[in-house]
Amino acid sequence: MRSDIDIAQAATLRRIIPLAHARCAIPDEHLAPYGHYKAKLSLAYAASLRDRPDGKLILVTAISPTPAGEGKTTTTVGLGDALNRIGRNAIVCLREPCIGPVFGLKGGAAGGGMAQVVPMEDINLHFTGDFAAIALAHNLLAALIDNHIHHGNELGFDVRRITWKRVLDMNDRALRDITIGLGGTANGFPREDGFDIVVASEVMAIFCLATSLADLKQRCARIVVGYTAEQAPIHASDLQAQGAMAALLRDALAPNLVQTLENNLAFIHGGPFANIAHGCNSVLATATALKLADYVVTEAGFGADLGAEKFVDIKCRKSGLRPSAVVMVATIRALKYHGGAEVKDAAIENLDALRKGLVNLERHLHNVREHYGLPCIVAINHRTEDTPAEVELLTRSASAHGVQVVLARHWAEGGAGATDLAHAVVALCDAPSTMRFVYADTDTLWQKVSAIATKVYGASEVTADAKVLARIDALQEQGYGHYPVCIAKTQYSFSTDPKLRGAPSHHALNIREVRLAAGAEFVVMVCGDVMTMPGLPKAPSAQAIDVDADGRIVGLF
Repeated sequence: MRSDIDIAQAATLRRIIPLAHARCAIPDEHLAPYGHYKAKLSLAYAASLRDRPDGKLILVTAISPTPAGEGKTTTTVGLGDALNRIGRNAIVCLREPCIGPVFGLKGGAAGGGMAQVVPMEDINLHFTGDFAAIALAHNLLAALIDNHIHHGNELGFDVRRITWKRVLDMNDRALRDITIGLGGTANGFPREDGFDIVVASEVMAIFCLATSLADLKQRCARIVVGYTAEQAPIHASDLQAQGAMAALLRDALAPNLVQTLENNLAFIHGGPFANIAHGCNSVLATATALKLADYVVTEAGFGADLGAEKFVDIKCRKSGLRPSAVVMVATIRALKYHGGAEVKDAAIENLDALRKGLVNLERHLHNVREHYGLPCIVAINHRTEDTPAEVELLTRSASAHGVQVVLARHWAEGGAGATDLAHAVVALCDAPSTMRFVYADTDTLWQKVSAIATKVYGASEVTADAKVLARIDALQEQGYGHYPVCIAKTQYSFSTDPKLRGAPSHHALNIREVRLAAGAEFVVMVCGDVMTMPGLPKAPSAQAIDVDADGRIVGLF
């Protein structure tokens, strides 16, 4: 069996500039090529499309992720190719892979099999430098804070209340908590600090929610970086940082255009995680694609309880975007895992485990249809070991809830294997839908968290210690109560315990930390043991990634 990278490197790619012109009549002068097969679309051209009508937006989400695998990105790409195969003009919109997980667990995040975006190795490794620009802008602000304190601290920073950490696009647990400023007076004041991974940066969230360069700069100006001893907020604008940050982000803000294995266009731009951030690609890329295509297929990170909820309650709320349909991705082996089967046994027919694991799918479907108000279809990402009895059981179960199930073979067959799914999605897009938010803008921050916890996660209560409750109350009183909330928690369970599979109920959602993202305009509630700087596994994917004698990247899955 050929690996994903073998398939990608054997593909026949078309040069991106003539491809973009042929597919969407994009003028050459509005594309800045990065080599032959990737390019940035100018912000001026994106702005010129505003008066065009929008196409249909399709959101791809999934059941709670498992070690057995689901294939959300693969399905997104396969569906986009299939829509083009049946004569619909479609563009795919994805997030950029984060290098940390690529060298950690994933080993690649550009789809798989015959449903990939290419050039795969470029996309997975550095791409067009967007993440480096985001990290630089973030860390410039961090450097300006410590420099300001070193030169007299005119703004009155309380060094115990600096909230702006540094970031790195790599999994490195040793940097979670550090001490800086050691070595004498020339090196500043010693204080405790730490690193987050770059996808957890507020700058990343701002980058993906900004609608223009001017909007980006204004949002950067509003970032709260710390507090005085009297607990008055200090903003990035107080350090006059927003102009330089915007300068570093200017070129990165232009959406990236690449192609699928079947030479269909794909935007890949921005990449926040859905377990610690809002988990959606940039508003600019999505909005632009909707002006260029009849159908836009996008994804939201991890399961529908995290990515899809934040897609609706944060991205759609802030941007005005509205999906016409949702595709819920599942694999039979992952559902069996939710039913108690272990990964090593997932290829063995096990109707009992599948039946028990279906509760995970059913809760996600309930959330999408009842709490988000969106029509939904289930896509079974087919694997060769799936048995007819298992497919029949899954189809019958979903049908009992009034949801169509489509078997898709895009991993093995590309777009040709997902044409049934494409036809079903087109029909679903024509059905009436009224998207709903899980909570209202006017709800308090506590009410918003409680709504997500009880409605979406199946929790019975939300808990927090006195310090956290005081922080939430303070943010409410300071005028941030109208912001959406962004819950950071494990992606592996509806609960905060990653070991609780299926659809646990009556658990407590404990908030251990609260972070204000004033530039992104949401409040992050960090729950359970989730880390905003991951560590590498015992056998990281980096050990298999290499460059051969001819300079070809090998070992990316």
